[in-house]
Amino acid sequence: MSDQNSHDDLVPSTFEDEPIANPGLPPHVWRPTDVDPKAEKRAERQVAAMFGLSILCAILFMVSYFAFHVGSDWNTIGGLGASNVALGVFLGGALLFIGIGIIQWARKLMGDQEIVEYRHPARSPDEDREATLAALNAGLEESGIGRRPLVRNTLLGAVGILALPAIVMLRDLGPLPGDKLNHTIWRRGMRVVRDVVGTPIKVSDLELGDLVNALPEALFPTQENGYPEIEGVELQQQKVKAAVILNRMLPEEIVSEQTLNWSVNGIVCYSKICTHVGCPISLNERTTHHLLCPCHQSTFDLTDSGKVIFGPAGHALPQLPLAVDSDGYLIAQSDFTEPVGPSFWERDPS
Repeated sequence: MSDQNSHDDLVPSTFEDEPIANPGLPPHVWRPTDVDPKAEKRAERQVAAMFGLSILCAILFMVSYFAFHVGSDWNTIGGLGASNVALGVFLGGALLFIGIGIIQWARKLMGDQEIVEYRHPARSPDEDREATLAALNAGLEESGIGRRPLVRNTLLGAVGILALPAIVMLRDLGPLPGDKLNHTIWRRGMRVVRDVVGTPIKVSDLELGDLVNALPEALFPTQENGYPEIEGVELQQQKVKAAVILNRMLPEEIVSEQTLNWSVNGIVCYSKICTHVGCPISLNERTTHHLLCPCHQSTFDLTDSGKVIFGPAGHALPQLPLAVDSDGYLIAQSDFTEPVGPSFWERDPS
């Protein structure tokens, strides 16, 4: 017998019809819900009840969040913190009942006809793709979601209300910033002092081209100035927001009318915090009066309201209006008129 004939003997005679012999399937057994309308309605109510219990658990989770206080002696369940126990039980219940409801829906109400599909190439023929879409649409129809509003609506309610516990738990991330990002410690009449040492600055102290790092006098409280003591984290936060740079140029070099009005004898004051991602700026081009950020090379024009002339920064540097007090020291006319810092959050205070 030739090799060709040997191979021919191994090929099943039914290859052209099916790749393997069809082992057959047992007869389909109809479920009670397929043949009994009362059983179908009862199953539908059971599924809806599971989704309803999920909604109830989500509501009880939020109630427990505010009712039980962490650390209180009387808020215990079996020696465990009542808050943790209640939150865990009710959040777990909300998820559990959604799962049970979906499983019951699939077991009792969705179509359960057996489907055979042969393996095919990675890219199916167009007719197979159309058949697959038709099968998916048929499956969607058999799920009954379109004709079972009770199940559909309770499922949507149970899944939707789960967003509320997530929102409630965001409260534990800390207090909301409120309008703290829109304001700094600068106030009208507050002196501008040198960073680190805290000495006030006179106009005569600065020469053309000088760049000085400065802070508000309130961050260096003494008996003479009468500002309250600030310590710890709050002190660091106020320093970060209120840090400024002073630069002196010839008044005729100032382009913007606002910049000129907020300057004193060519001395301008801008926030030290880059409006890109908040890096401290201190690279000064003396001849052009351009200020560069060392992180991503954003460049700001100090002669023209601190506008961005190069780089990824999205906003001009906020300018601090300056004046001179009776002793000749530089003071602020007001706080910044716009929020300082990075521009990845909405900077418009209105």
